[in-house]
Amino acid sequence: MIGSLCAGLFAVQVFAQGAHKHHDDDDKPTNLKVLPKDISEDKLDDIMKNFSKSLGVRCNYCHVAHDVPGREHPKMDFASDDKPEKQIARDMMKMSMAINSDYLAKMGDHKMEEIRCVTCHGGRAKPIVSVDSIGHNPPPMPRFTPPPPPQPDNH
Repeated sequence: MIGSLCAGLFAVQVFAQGAHKHHDDDDKPTNLKVLPKDISEDKLDDIMKNFSKSLGVRCNYCHVAHDVPGREHPKMDFASDDKPEKQIARDMMKMSMAINSDYLAKMGDHKMEEIRCVTCHGGRAKPIVSVDSIGHNPPPMPRFTPPPPPQPDNH
């Protein structure tokens, strides 16, 4: 069950360890503390891209980046734990996993199968935690119009 949660959830949330298409060939994932240590590079890339989209951030939001003269892209130190955002990401991944497995999976109605980073972040680095986070002039709520009653079939 944890494997399927990881697959879905980690298509979920923030960075615990990163992969980037601009990495060096000798860079293998290290310092993985939440993601499976034997995760494939493609799976890791997919997860990190999802995190990036879900939070509207780039790799260097959670990972240390070093500018290197003559290189178009910075040298990423994915294993480093120097940025607090990386630990926050790990903690949020664990939180989401717990919510999904301990609560949502047991609800039985399957209306909400799992939460993901995008559930609260919605493409923003800071999650939306209250209606005040949405803005001062949120769009008006649409009026609920019930559907018309079914018409009898005259065939």
